[in-house]
Amino acid sequence: MEITLGHTPDADDAFMFYALAAGKVRSDFVIKHVIQDIETLNRRALDHDLDVTAVSAHAYAYLQDYVILKSGGSFGLDYGPIVITKKENKMSLEQLQKATIAIPGRMTSANLLLKLAIGKFKEQEMSFETIPDAVASGKVDAGLVIHEAQITYDKTKFASALDLGSWWSSNTGRLPVPLGINVASTKSMSRDQISKFSDVFTESIAYGLRNIGDAVDYAMQYGRGQPKETITRFVKMYVNDLTLDMGSSGRRAIVKMFSMAKEKKIIDADVAVEVL
Repeated sequence: MEITLGHTPDADDAFMFYALAAGKVRSDFVIKHVIQDIETLNRRALDHDLDVTAVSAHAYAYLQDYVILKSGGSFGLDYGPIVITKKENKMSLEQLQKATIAIPGRMTSANLLLKLAIGKFKEQEMSFETIPDAVASGKVDAGLVIHEAQITYDKTKFASALDLGSWWSSNTGRLPVPLGINVASTKSMSRDQISKFSDVFTESIAYGLRNIGDAVDYAMQYGRGQPKETITRFVKMYVNDLTLDMGSSGRRAIVKMFSMAKEKKIIDADVAVEVL
């Protein structure tokens, strides 16, 4: 079966798909890889453009006729997106509520987590890689950083005003931080086909974890110029046991995020979270 598979040009995604892309695991699927940023994939999922795709966990609240794959999730373990400000202008939570904050996409999980933490704020959507420069230039008061920028932002220029991973953990009894997931369309694939792909995907992730050096070398092409040590550190943060199988704790974290969002009237309805 030929399927379209959407994932981001991020080192952790590339690491997960390395074995599939390099033919290291056997698959009955002919896979067309579609590589785009996460907010573009979120929007494409609304239209069922792809058979299987990475999306933000937040985006799942707006999707229909999809199931979540047990594997491939990105969960922080007491760490996650960070709000940065200029070092000389570190803000309190109350000040952030009145600030203009750059966000990497309205359907990103980072954006939802920030709204859960501080409520409404003036947001300015922009590409994630431009956010630190926007903060440095004063175009915005603060920026919500994701991906490698969580660990590579220049601490001589910027201060961390809010660590959303720590905030989430302290407010949820230390549930993992739900960030990215992979979903499959039940419009274009049968549940049996989805289950078979899920098994292959799990094998790909497991192969990468057994061959970290080779998988990181492959992921380096999407490393945005970062050194191998940084990419390895980032991959190890977001490709972990929950990536192989989110299990009950991963599902509980997603359900908790949506229940908090509904309680705060950020989303309108209950979200049925189905993990295959």
